[in-house]
Parts: sequence; structure tokens; C-alpha cells
Amino acid sequence: MCARCRLARADSTPPSDGQAEQLGAVLSGQAGGPPAMLAPLIGEMLGVEKTQITYSEDGRGHHVRIGDDIDVGVEDFVALDGQDPVRLTNVFHPSNTTLTVAPANAAHLSTFGIDWGREGQSGFSAPFSWSG
Repeated sequence: MCARCRLARADSTPPSDGQAEQLGAVLSGQAGGPPAMLAPLIGEMLGVEKTQITYSEDGRGHHVRIGDDIDVGVEDFVALDGQDPVRLTNVFHPSNTTLTVAPANAAHLSTFGIDWGREGQSGFSAPFSWSG
């Protein structure tokens, strides 16, 4: 367990208070599903911020921006020109069992007192759908 880990989340706008509460239950792991795997690692819930989320894809590039405070982008890694991106299969991961290697070309987070940046470091992309 990581008692010092903290979680903050930003929800798309404009959710109602009830929707924000339900998203909080899902993302904190209280509602079960894949996020529940991370719940034991969260020692402090920092809060919920309602803001706009934009997501875009451009071929191998994937980019998400959450308000003015979070900006993350990755590009799927191709080892040999003309081939498919490099993938890891049979992975135990909450989003998918297949992850595409995708180094971060943008990775900035500055919210809830947390400042973080990791451009050029490891990243992954994977389609996912959490429903229930």
C-alpha cells in the first residue's frame, strides 16, 4: 500500500452534482471495476474539479487536455518503417491487456498542489471502455 499516494481528478463539464458524485465513485474505485485495483494505493482524495476535457487522435498520436492544468500526449512507437507499432500483449493493466508503446511527447500536470512533467519518458496507448 502507498499511504502517501494522493488522487485528484478532473471531470468534463458540465456534469450535474449527481454525475460528478457517480464519476467520483467510479474513478476512486468505490464502484468496482478496473479503478478498484488502484484504490488501495490512494491515501488521500484531494478533490474533484469540473473542467473541459478534449481528446484527439492523429494517426499514431493521442492527446488529452484537461482544462488549463493537464496536458498529455503520446505517439505510438514504430521500430521499423512501414510496420505496426510495438505492442505489449497479455499485460495485467486496468485499461487493456494489450498496450502500445508510446513515448510521451507532452506530459504536464499542475493541479491540486501537484506539479509534474515527464516528456520523453515511457508511455502507452490503448483503447478502453469501462461500463457497467
